[in-house]
Amino acid sequence: MRIVIALGGNALLRRGEALSAENQRRNVRLAAQAIAPLAQDHDLVITHGNGPQVGLLALQGAAYQEGEAYPLDILDAETEGMVGYLIEQELIGRLPSGRQCATLLTQIEVDPEDFGFNHPSKPIGPFYPSAEADTLIQERGWSIIHDGDQCRRVVPSPQPKRILELGVIELLLQQQVVTICAGGGGIPVVRLDDGGLEGVEAVIDKDLASSLLARELKADALLLLTDVEAVYSAWPADQARAIRRIAPKALGQFCFAPGSMGPKVEAACRFVEQSGTIAGIGRLQDAAAILAGEAGTLIDREASGIDYWSR
Repeated sequence: MRIVIALGGNALLRRGEALSAENQRRNVRLAAQAIAPLAQDHDLVITHGNGPQVGLLALQGAAYQEGEAYPLDILDAETEGMVGYLIEQELIGRLPSGRQCATLLTQIEVDPEDFGFNHPSKPIGPFYPSAEADTLIQERGWSIIHDGDQCRRVVPSPQPKRILELGVIELLLQQQVVTICAGGGGIPVVRLDDGGLEGVEAVIDKDLASSLLARELKADALLLLTDVEAVYSAWPADQARAIRRIAPKALGQFCFAPGSMGPKVEAACRFVEQSGTIAGIGRLQDAAAILAGEAGTLIDREASGIDYWSR
């Protein structure tokens, strides 16, 4: 099977953890331990989030004089290389004999007229108390959303249209190279009138980019791995139940948080509806079990009704 695995930002950096190299490396090591066994029998493509990392680089850049800070597309490229390097380093010694691993910086084309440019929605960077967030709005002109009892900065997040390095990814997979690509949703670029490319100030949603990648690669499965054991109905109400197996249309009757589970559900449904194969959502450590239908939530066009996990 050909499997696209999307590692969520919360899977690589636990909520409330300091954004240190040591913490990230430790969490990446756990991710590598969970997904490396799948390389024994499957071709793997790995994507990852970058919200905390790109937000930290943006904060560091803000310390420079006005006009010297790097734009988000360059920060996207930096974090794609950084996190890819950590994943590659932790994976390489755990892969089956003879399997290689490579990280590919990936440009993804977006529409310059996309609705998302005027409606920032992608959370990046650390969490802030409400009072500090109000100050940042005044001083830096940031867009801020509430996330629980704290706040986060949000930036434009246009829809991914085209993966420009798709042919290179195909070549790597033909050689059975475990490929890390489209990290952080890829590097957002727009097409110029002369046919050239130009980066834009945005962060593409990693799950939607992973769904597009899985569809274009004709993958057999898409796994969206995070720190939540499954998709829950009616979350966070007391009657919420963990969904075991469900069809995309049935999943559409529920509402999910736009900054967390919402994009994962949307990405999974897009993939399943257009590919006819399966998608899974669940905890990072359950990767193999999710694929086998023994953990997490499977989104399957052939599912009838809603199959819940028994408590």
